[in-house]
Amino acid sequence: MASPIDLYFWPTPNGWKASIALEEMGLPYETHLINIGAGDQFAPEFLKIAPNNRMPAIMDPDGPGGVPVSVFESGAILQYLARKTGQFYGQSARNRIAVEEWLMWQMGGVGPMAGQAHHFIKYAPNMDPPQDIPYAKGRYRAEVGRLYGVLDRRLAENEYVAGDFFSIADMAIWPWASLWEGQEQSLEDKPNLARWLDLVSSRPGVQAGRALHAELRGDHLKRDKSAQNLLFRSK
Repeated sequence: MASPIDLYFWPTPNGWKASIALEEMGLPYETHLINIGAGDQFAPEFLKIAPNNRMPAIMDPDGPGGVPVSVFESGAILQYLARKTGQFYGQSARNRIAVEEWLMWQMGGVGPMAGQAHHFIKYAPNMDPPQDIPYAKGRYRAEVGRLYGVLDRRLAENEYVAGDFFSIADMAIWPWASLWEGQEQSLEDKPNLARWLDLVSSRPGVQAGRALHAELRGDHLKRDKSAQNLLFRSK
C-alpha cells in the first residue's frame, strides 16, 4: 500500500482544491491542520514546506524517483497529483492545453478576485477600525461577476470547464464558485454555471473533500480581532 501523502490544510476554497483532488484520485493522505486564524502558517516548520506562508501544501513520501517531495501552491499541487496518477488532466495534448488554460484562469482571476470580494464584503467592515469601502466592494463584486459570465459562456458549450471530461480545472474553480452567494453574485442569468455547480457538487469525491474538517469553518474572523491581525497582516 502506498504511503499516505501529508496534507497541510485548513477548510478554505484553496484548501478544498487539494482535499478534493486527493479524494477524487483515491490517494491515501493524512491531514495536518494549519489554523490560519492562529498563525500556524508562520511556523518555521511549515515555512520549510510552504515558504509563502500559505496553505495548502503537501509532502509526498513517494515523490519522483521514489524521493520525498513537498509541493506548495494549490495549482501546482493539482498539476503534480494529476501527473502522478495520470488522472483528470485529459487524454490528449489539446485536452491538457485546455485544462492548463482554465487552471491558470482560476489562479490568476477567480481566486484572487473572489478572495478580495470576500475580504471587503465580509471581513473589512468588521475590522478595528471598520474598513467599509463601497468602491472596493463594488470593484471586486463586479469583477467576480464578469469572470462568472466568462465561465457561464464557456459552460454553454462544454459539460465541464476543459471539455467533456472532469479535470483539475474544475477542482480549482468549483471551491470558489460554490461560494457565489457570499460574493454577492446571482445565478439567475448564468444557467450554465448553475448546472455545472450542481453537477460537480454531486460527485462523492468533491463532497468528501469539501466536508474535511467542515466543522472548523465559520464567521469567527468577523469578530476575532487577533485572528484578523494574523490572517491579514502584510508580513
